[in-house]
Amino acid sequence: MKKLFLFVFLFVFFCVSSQEKYNILMTGASFASYENGWFELGCKELNATPLNKAVGAQAIADAANKMNEGTLYSKEELENADAFVIMHVHNMDVFENSALKENYTDYKVPFDRSNYAAAYDYVIKRYISDCYNLKFDKESKYYNTQSGKPVIIILSTHWHDARPIYNESIRLLAQKWGFPVIEFDKYIGFSKNTPHPVTKLQMSRLYADDNTETIDGVVYGWHQLRGEDKFIQQHMAAVFVDTMKKVLPLR
Repeated sequence: MKKLFLFVFLFVFFCVSSQEKYNILMTGASFASYENGWFELGCKELNATPLNKAVGAQAIADAANKMNEGTLYSKEELENADAFVIMHVHNMDVFENSALKENYTDYKVPFDRSNYAAAYDYVIKRYISDCYNLKFDKESKYYNTQSGKPVIIILSTHWHDARPIYNESIRLLAQKWGFPVIEFDKYIGFSKNTPHPVTKLQMSRLYADDNTETIDGVVYGWHQLRGEDKFIQQHMAAVFVDTMKKVLPLR
């Protein structure tokens, strides 16, 4: 009887402890798509379900258009997502505010890629609005609550520091909204300011499969080596997890 009780206890404990605590939604492009692995690795460590919507060659304008069409996330995914990570990291100014609208509904859609700051503004305001409006949905667990669905949005730098226009402006955007930033550029372990002492080249090139990105005449590694077995993906996963542990609700 004691052995049976112990077996049942361990079985129940295992089932409960193995249940995933979180659902994390992410939009992005080639640096974030599932072929990389850092997001999925990080979600495993966080005991979270990865809802990875990143698609190579897409920009924040594409994410905005998908939101407008209602295809970036389903109603169920919106309901269950504990956090929304945005990793569209083209080297563009995402903070410039001369063309921003007060309401997301004021923007002309579909978006093109002429104004990355406007597309970011739409995505942020649309997601916050979608979450809030769940308070009016009788089928939502947030129905008739004061705040609707609580919002956690996390922004991200490029995977290293060679895109200063974007990296600097995304921090300004985060400060404007009070959002956390996954600072890959700060904790990746190398900098554009110091080349490799042996190769004399940019160190990002050691961790990329296409050393073809040229910024201000300097060649950098473009897309990081892909696969969960790659050091760079594991390192990025660690930086991602460290940030997420600071913002996800305790359960």
